[in-house]
Amino acid sequence: MTSLSDAAVKHLRAIADLPDLSETKYRLGAPLGRGGMGTVYLAHDAELDRDVALKVIGPLSIRLSDEARILARLEHPGIVPVHDVGVLPDGRVFYAMKLVRGERLDAVFASSLTLLDRLRIFDRICDAVAFAHSQGVIHRDLKPANIMVGQFGEVLVLDWGVAAFRQRETSPTVVGTAGYMAPEQSRGESADERSDIHALGVILEQLLPAPAPKSLRAVCAKASAEQPSGRYQNASELAEDLRRYREGLPLSAYRETLMERAARVATKYQLPIALIAAYVLMRALLLLFAR
Repeated sequence: MTSLSDAAVKHLRAIADLPDLSETKYRLGAPLGRGGMGTVYLAHDAELDRDVALKVIGPLSIRLSDEARILARLEHPGIVPVHDVGVLPDGRVFYAMKLVRGERLDAVFASSLTLLDRLRIFDRICDAVAFAHSQGVIHRDLKPANIMVGQFGEVLVLDWGVAAFRQRETSPTVVGTAGYMAPEQSRGESADERSDIHALGVILEQLLPAPAPKSLRAVCAKASAEQPSGRYQNASELAEDLRRYREGLPLSAYRETLMERAARVATKYQLPIALIAAYVLMRALLLLFAR
């Protein structure tokens, strides 16, 4: 009896795992990514002549029907829309989604983007998360790998496979990714909006350049506080503090010293201050020469 090599077995398993799209309008392409909830493939919609991202997951269940309802509810520019949903002959479920071309957020960490550009990207992430929360949906697995920055500056939050409706999230199970999960998630307790805020705080910490101001570090610390009551209570509050930073205003997360306040005001109003200083200097010189 001839035994198959490990490589041959691996190849056969990969082939067997491929979805059968023969009864659909899609033509299968290369795999784009694999996660705990399924695999995402590049596919071509033959009817509309466009490429899509096709997510193939396990047999239909309550969990997956919840996911379908969640995705249908989240119509927002920062959340990838679902074009189609169906069931394959083997019972597996597929979703056809918009194909996002760009970079994952973790690739942005090593880029040469300015601090303000990084904060603008993060502001769009907060906007998408705030919208989901307004619809009663908790993502529960926010991390850089689930966020894409598109070729034209669009920022999209992906992979809502373990998301849950807030009012239904009561199961004592650990859901999320280590390093981004809030402490209450790690303990298997119910997650709410503040659990997503914790993950946003970790993401912001990683997104900031090494010499980031202490005030922004304080924002990260507040967002990812140990206790939910110590965090920002929603994504809009977090985004508001970052907006205040960009506009040169004091932050709720940071108590600045008198010197820091003077430096912040001087930076915010440096042009008017420079004009006033130039005017005073010119008046002094005129008086000096007049004498």
